[in-house]
Parts: sequence; C-alpha cells; structure tokens
Amino acid sequence: MKVCIMCGGEGTRLRPLTFERPKPCIPIAGIPSIQHLVVHLANLGFTDIVITLGYLGDRIREALGDGSLYSAEITYVEEKTKLGTAGSVKNAQEYLDGMPFLVVGGDHVTDINLLEFYREHNKNGAITSIGLIGIDDPSEYGIAEIDATFTIQRFKEKPAPGEIFSNLASTGMYVCNPEIFDHIPTGRKFDFARDLFPSLMNQGHTLKGWLARGNWTDVGSPSMLRQAERWKLNEVGITTIQGTLNVHNAQITGPVRFGDLITLGARSRVIGPVSVGKGVNIGEDVIIGPYTSIGDNCIINNRAKIFSSSIYSGVSIGTCSTISGSIIDNDVTIGDHCSIEHDTVIGPRAILREGVVVHSRTRLWPEVNVKEGEVVKEYVLNDTFDTRCEGS
Repeated sequence: MKVCIMCGGEGTRLRPLTFERPKPCIPIAGIPSIQHLVVHLANLGFTDIVITLGYLGDRIREALGDGSLYSAEITYVEEKTKLGTAGSVKNAQEYLDGMPFLVVGGDHVTDINLLEFYREHNKNGAITSIGLIGIDDPSEYGIAEIDATFTIQRFKEKPAPGEIFSNLASTGMYVCNPEIFDHIPTGRKFDFARDLFPSLMNQGHTLKGWLARGNWTDVGSPSMLRQAERWKLNEVGITTIQGTLNVHNAQITGPVRFGDLITLGARSRVIGPVSVGKGVNIGEDVIIGPYTSIGDNCIINNRAKIFSSSIYSGVSIGTCSTISGSIIDNDVTIGDHCSIEHDTVIGPRAILREGVVVHSRTRLWPEVNVKEGEVVKEYVLNDTFDTRCEGS
C-alpha cells in the first residue's frame, strides 16, 4: 500500500527549533519525529512510501535513508518551489498513480489505525476521504459537517467565530483515488483544504469523512510537541539500559530508558516515564521528573531539577537550576540557580548566565547570551536568524 508523506514546510511556528532542522526531524523522546511516523505506517502495511521534500530535505533523507531499516521502500521527490499540500502530492504523481493512496503530513504524530481508514475508503465510493477528529478548539483547522452516511456536507478551512458549525477537525490525513490528480493543476500552489475540497464539492463529487479514534497532533506548537512526547514516553513500558549505567546510591522509579555510559550521582532520583540518551552525566541530589527526555552527552549538575521537559543533546544545566515543562535545544548552557518556567523554548547554543529567570511561554533564539541575574519576560531574538514565527 502506498502513502505520501508531505515534508515541505519550514515550520516557522516552531522556531527556534526549526532553524537548523525541518519540523519532521524535531526529536520526540530522543528520536526524530518522522521516524516515529514511518515506523507506525510500515507496521500497518504502508511500506511503499513517497516523501515530498522542501525545506532542509537532506536532513530527512539522513534520518530515514532508503527505508530498509523500517522494512519499507522510500522514494524522495524534491519540491523546487512551494506548491501547497495538494500541489506537492501532484508533483509526486508518477509514484502514486494506479491505486488509492494515503496522504499524511510529515509533522504528524499519531497512533491512529490508518489501515482501517484506508479500507473504509475503498468501500465508500468517494473520490477522497478525510480523516476527522473531534477537538475542543477547531478554529485553526479545517472543519467538516457530515451526515449519517459520513458524506461531507460542508467544509470550512480555519473558520472564524460564528462559522464553527462543527468540532470535527481535519487531521490532514486523506485517502485519495488516483483520479484526484485530474483536479490538481500542475506547477502551481494548490492546497487540499483551501482549494481542492471546495472545488470537488462544487463539481458534485462525493467526499467522505472518517472518524478517527486515538492520539493525533500535527505538532504545530511547542505545547503540541510536548503532548506528543508524553504519548511516546508512555510507550516506555519497562526500565532498560543500553550499555553501562554507573549508579551511586540513587533511586530509579521506572519506566526509564537509559542509553550507554550514564552516570547517576548520589541521592538523585529519576521518576519515569523518562528517556535518557547516551553519555549523560547526572550529578548528586538531582530530580528528573516524569515525562522528561534527555538527549546525548548532557551534563546535569548537582541539585538541578527537571520536570516534564525536553532536553536535547549537548546541554549543560547548572547547579540548583530548575526547568519545568520546557524545550531546550542542542548545546545550550544554563548557569547555576536559573529558573526556566513552563512552555519555554530555548534555541541552540544559547547561553544563560547564573541566576537567570525565564518567564513562561517565552522563546530564546539561537546563540543569544542572557546576562547574569536577568529576568526574561519576552522573546529574545537574534537578528542573525529570521525573526518570524508565524506561518506553517
């Protein structure tokens, strides 16, 4: 079975995490997000995988290779100019023709049974089927109204107040018949939700909805990224050690996934689910709370506290510093006695001197240097990098 994974976007809404990696390569529990997706699809039988590439596409090639590690075959299709969601799939038509195919976003994290979705589409007689899921706030998504036969009666992309006639949001996952290509123009920007679906409905084509059950997010914000990581950490069923773990009178409450060459100092506590990469040095009297992931080669000094956070690789956290519900990118240095409040994102190679306090929902751009004792209440930008954080 064929699936097209769209990986063309720049991920501007997730900056500073996407300056040096595409959104599908953001690590979740220490593994690039796209790997989680490909494993899930291949396990369901979608082993003929076509990936459309745009922004920093080489990083996605490096993360996945030819697909053999996942018992799949991956074909990459370059997108020279921005073609939109439907346009990017049209650009890969030669590899998708001949049978119905699944379409998903490269930033999706899900455990939904998409094989059930695919089979249901093959029975319903529609030109395309849209995966729908009920959410509390559908204003940032396309929404659909369906009847008792699951036929879509209305579809509205990003409805304004007063236009939210349904809380069934499009997941951006579709099953399409090959004739869909006859309705997508070649070589210009064209989106599924904004352009193709309204056009098909105006022409009298039947579109069906499929009500998804399970976990799904398109990782459009740091909070969504943290939620996706919680799901993946919940899959850490038992404590495992992939090499050497040196423990000095510490306490481990599983499940915890340890990499190789880990040192855990006296009286420190790790409460799972937690994932720790290789070469991590954890000092004395440290607390690492549930739903935390730590990348490779990190240093966590004495009496530091980390709760429900994503710590990427090469990070150094100072003595008596606290990090809560935040994302810390590669090679960040956090000094002693710092406090990083929830929903903070710190870009790669940033330096926070001793005693810095970062207020919640704040982002620090790559390579910024925050002075000793400073209280950060708003975004700290670096003009060397693009300062936009809205869009895709």
